[in-house]
Amino acid sequence: MDTTIATPHHPKTVSREEWLAARLELLRREKEWTRRGDALTAEARNLPWVRVETPYVFETREGTRTLGDLFAGRSQLAVYHFMFAPDWDEGCRSCSMIADQLDRAAPHVAARDVTLVLASRAPLATFEPFRARMGWTLPWVSTHGSTFNVDFGVTFPDFDEAHPKREYNFGTAVPFAAETGGLSVFARDASDGAVYHTYSTYGRGGEPMMVPYFLLDRVPRGRHEEGLPWPTAWLRHRDRYGLE
Repeated sequence: MDTTIATPHHPKTVSREEWLAARLELLRREKEWTRRGDALTAEARNLPWVRVETPYVFETREGTRTLGDLFAGRSQLAVYHFMFAPDWDEGCRSCSMIADQLDRAAPHVAARDVTLVLASRAPLATFEPFRARMGWTLPWVSTHGSTFNVDFGVTFPDFDEAHPKREYNFGTAVPFAAETGGLSVFARDASDGAVYHTYSTYGRGGEPMMVPYFLLDRVPRGRHEEGLPWPTAWLRHRDRYGLE
């Protein structure tokens, strides 16, 4: 693996006063962007709900569980669709980078009435060794044998790389593989136990969960993904950097 580090792009050099003026102008636009983001996330929280009628069953360390069981006594559930097909030995590298962040975030969102879980199509026994290797402790459930992944737009059984269909991200993009990732959010009615689907996001909608990108977007070289076969081709599982 080539680890050569090129010299970052070097804009013009200015005085501290000129830099401060430029930074303040950028800050003004960053605040506008933040306010627009706040408005959009408010709209996401106010989307109408759809009652989940399918009796999904998941394989967990504690045995089979229903979608309602996954809430673990809380009223909100966030499911990260982790790419791990039944015939894979390792999980998706991008999903793994996200899981590195979510594993430590789970206790924080639990304090705000949200249960966070990973869900994959592979059987539990297939991904458990990988979970142990990565050291993750948040719940990871298997959707194997159910239509959950297909119904929530992350698995495409009829995927044809030569003739892809616009099915991913609510039909706005073609899936990049038969297994893809995303985030789905659910709410549970305490009075009758009904479960509702409230939100899902796919593709770049998951980037806020990728903390390394937040940092890379602010250093001089940025993500430096130009010329790669695909944008995240540089990614490795966190225990594999420097080994391949």
